[in-house]
Amino acid sequence: MTARERLLAEAGKRILITDGAFGTEIQNWKLGEADYAGALGLAKDQKGNNDILALTRPEVPETITREYLDAGSDIVSTNTFSANVISQADYGAESLVREINIASAQIARRLADEYAAKDGRPRFVAGAIGPTNKTLSLSPDVNDPGFREIDFDYLKNVYREQIDALLEGGVDFILIETVFDTLNAKAGVMAALEAADDLGRDVPIMLSMTLTDLSGRNLSGHTVEAFWHAVRHARPITIGLNCSFGAEQLRPHVRTLSDIADTLVMVYPNAGLPNELGEYDEQPVTTAGLVREWAANGQVNILGGCCGSTPAHIAAIAKAVAELDPRKPAVQPVKTRLAGLEPMTMVA
Repeated sequence: MTARERLLAEAGKRILITDGAFGTEIQNWKLGEADYAGALGLAKDQKGNNDILALTRPEVPETITREYLDAGSDIVSTNTFSANVISQADYGAESLVREINIASAQIARRLADEYAAKDGRPRFVAGAIGPTNKTLSLSPDVNDPGFREIDFDYLKNVYREQIDALLEGGVDFILIETVFDTLNAKAGVMAALEAADDLGRDVPIMLSMTLTDLSGRNLSGHTVEAFWHAVRHARPITIGLNCSFGAEQLRPHVRTLSDIADTLVMVYPNAGLPNELGEYDEQPVTTAGLVREWAANGQVNILGGCCGSTPAHIAAIAKAVAELDPRKPAVQPVKTRLAGLEPMTMVA
């Protein structure tokens, strides 16, 4: 069976669990600049470059991944949210992008296979790709609305370099997450589709949108439904929401997506909203109770956590939904569905 077939088979049996945050978990290690920099000899300060730990302190992402697997995760993601040349330019580490992604993927793959061998339950690896700090849809200069720092082809090539390395390292899926700009996501989709063509095999895509206001839009202005119409052609194995707000605020948007998506729905919210110090106070039992409501209503297939979530949150979520049936993907009549900022359905 292919990775797509195996995931669909498992998702037909139960609600699956993905992992939680890496960034806030790494902060708990209280690492210094020397921990990040290692012996790589890079000229710039590396503190905060979480992705590079796969090379300099691999035990950090390995330990965090193992804790999520112990908590019940069926899917673990690579610690590669910023492992692209655009984001790594901030640290002068552009030349290490391929090496970082391969190493991160190998860590997650080895642990996923180890846990699957223990109990026979499949574990999966998602190669995580963040949005970068550039946007294709919006100008960074309020005085020049037509200006763009990068173009579509450049960003597609940036993503392609990362995707190729993640696949070489052994990931099952490409997870294009925290999508604040739909056009950025489409560049990632194109890169993944091109990689699949060159490899001559299926490369399943996971897509996860992040909302920037309570009305349910991302930064480029798309609603949840419009976003789905804009990316459905890629046949993503999952569509969903992550980061954004806490589970309480995501409730109506999860329902909207569940009603229209003819694929698996994966949602991994923040552990509530941060306090005035930027820390997350929502306790695991609270998060688990909120997402259990989605599961009880048949709205989700895969659950996990984003910023502020911990292995304890993942364990609580896994326990809360263990006896609940998974969502059945929506069946939509065949129509022409288009998207600007709002969705449009053509009727005869």
